[in-house]
Amino acid sequence: MQTNPYSKSYCVAISSSLSMEQYHKLSDEAMDTLVENLEELIEDHGDSSFEVEYHSGVLTLKLGDKGTYVINKQPPNKQIWLSSPFSGPKRYDYTESDGSWRYSRDNKPLDDLLNEELGRTFDKPIRLSLSSSS
Repeated sequence: MQTNPYSKSYCVAISSSLSMEQYHKLSDEAMDTLVENLEELIEDHGDSSFEVEYHSGVLTLKLGDKGTYVINKQPPNKQIWLSSPFSGPKRYDYTESDGSWRYSRDNKPLDDLLNEELGRTFDKPIRLSLSSSS
């Protein structure tokens, strides 16, 4: 039986130099900022089928028939994980050089992806910023 090398997912492991205490501080700040900004966005939009929930490090953004985002902390990996109804799953690592949460496969910050996707969903420019250095 031959195995297909293309059938496996390969990803590059990034070793974070953050202590667990630093990770929790930075990821909690990012998640709290997201919750506040998304609640304001949903309230301004006025669609009762849109909702933001945040419990135990898991943020759920329900966008009615447009789908649901799930964004959560992953302490064992020191990451923030995203599941998008548009772009699928991604794992974000903290980048100390600019204070952003970046996806290692395309180097795109989490807030940039959300700004693009939510901008299309709400049909207006969205300006979320999760960078701890800004």
